Amino acid sequence: MAILKHISSKNADYGDAEKYLIFEHDEFTMKPTLDADGRLIPRADYRISSLNCDGEDFAVACMRANLRYEKNQKREDVKSHHYIISFDPRDGPDNGLTVDRAQELGEKFCAEHFPGHQALVCTHPDGHNHTENIHVHIVINSLRIAEVPMLPHMDRPADRRAGCKHRCTDAAMNYLKAEVMEMCHSERLYQIDLLNGSKERVTDREYWAQKKGQAALDERNAPMIADSITPRTTKFETDKAKLRRTIRAALSEATSFDEFSSLLLREGVTVKESRGRLSYLTPDRTKPITARKLGDDFDRIAVLSTLEQNAARTAEKAAAIPEYPASIKERLQRTKPAKNAPKNDAAREREAVQRMVDIAAKKAEGKGRGYEKWATMHNLKQMAATLAAYQQYGFSSPEELDEALTAAHADMQESLAGLKALEASIADKKELQRNLLSYIGTKPARDGLKAQKSEKARKAYREQHQSDFILAESATRYFKAHGITKLPVSKALQREIEQLTVQKNAGYNDYREKRERVRQLQTVKGNIDQILRREPSQQKKQEQER
Repeated sequence: MAILKHISSKNADYGDAEKYLIFEHDEFTMKPTLDADGRLIPRADYRISSLNCDGEDFAVACMRANLRYEKNQKREDVKSHHYIISFDPRDGPDNGLTVDRAQELGEKFCAEHFPGHQALVCTHPDGHNHTENIHVHIVINSLRIAEVPMLPHMDRPADRRAGCKHRCTDAAMNYLKAEVMEMCHSERLYQIDLLNGSKERVTDREYWAQKKGQAALDERNAPMIADSITPRTTKFETDKAKLRRTIRAALSEATSFDEFSSLLLREGVTVKESRGRLSYLTPDRTKPITARKLGDDFDRIAVLSTLEQNAARTAEKAAAIPEYPASIKERLQRTKPAKNAPKNDAAREREAVQRMVDIAAKKAEGKGRGYEKWATMHNLKQMAATLAAYQQYGFSSPEELDEALTAAHADMQESLAGLKALEASIADKKELQRNLLSYIGTKPARDGLKAQKSEKARKAYREQHQSDFILAESATRYFKAHGITKLPVSKALQREIEQLTVQKNAGYNDYREKRERVRQLQTVKGNIDQILRREPSQQKKQEQER
């Protein structure tokens, strides 16, 4: 899934941003890594380009613009904004995302959503912790050097004027997150819902605190491990991580809010409710930590829902069948199979059924003995996996498999139809939004026309602001053609688009799952058909050998 991060910088040296993008840096200290001769080490692989710099170096172009408009001259001024779009590590192998393609997407995203700003766009193929995820850095000068069209998150005239500065507001971040989700949908990449909260909300500060704490703990444990001594603690936890673990432990046992509060109080944590929101106070703090800072799993609605489920589960256990006698219970426990741990995504992918190879056709193409041996072993493995999947799905005949495939294909088409309907609705809303913003942007020109006293003055004024009146008339024709008599509120329209984007994201992920099921069933069907076709010939061969 792609995520979007934002960092503002007050560093007046714009060259440092470029150095960070093209040279290796220590991920903890953020200082450049030097070789044995004290020289900077270039990154192994990256793509970088600049926008709106007129052929000059990014740092030089930014400083020229700042001097021209007399902005960003104070120490406390925000000089630049750094946005990072991190793609899912699976997008490379599964969806064919490359560094070059990610760079193109980053340049397009920058040009569309940061117009009028001098910018650097750089793509790196690797992320922190060796995740190997492709990510795009977009660094923009906070100063705008050209007047730009009105964007949905802009609510002040200064947001589009040349010589004014970029503002990263909550509305702007929500708008950019929605656009990142739309970009990933159009490129068929993995994506999560960025507009709603996450189960565990980990900020950049907590993320780096955990990494630095883990590094320090590993360094302390290294001498003990070298002496074959098992350290008492091998995993570092931040204070918020410990609090999350404590709350989860209490939630797993409690069946009411009073019991939940008392269990937390035993651990020294006080839970408070104020204005429908929960907060948690630990012994080492004077100010409580709100549930919003911990994650959606710890807010009032989620906690009460979990407590209700626990209470219902406890009631079901109380009404269960009486316990077996001791001798029968021991016998049942001895024969009870062990519960297997759930498999992760990588294990499931490894066990996924693959298509069997038509060895005769491949030999006819000129494949040699080595390929035949590999294909034979591959077919045996896939035959076993196919039969296991056949039984796991619960099919008793090939006809049932055909029916299941037809039903799965129908579900996929239904999901795709819903997805297309959402896409069309979002496109219509965005077209309305573009015309609305154009009409709103021409309001000063239209008000100025009303202020003109004579026909001659009005004619001269219209010629002077001809482009504004062309946009206003085009928007007016659009409103009339679509029967819009009352213009919607811009912010409300943007919220509707964001809600539709969230629905589209859920529908998109549902479609991916159903499409994967269809592919899996098609593979199983193809392998079953191949096995059944070859079975008579194998029997005849065995009879001839006898």
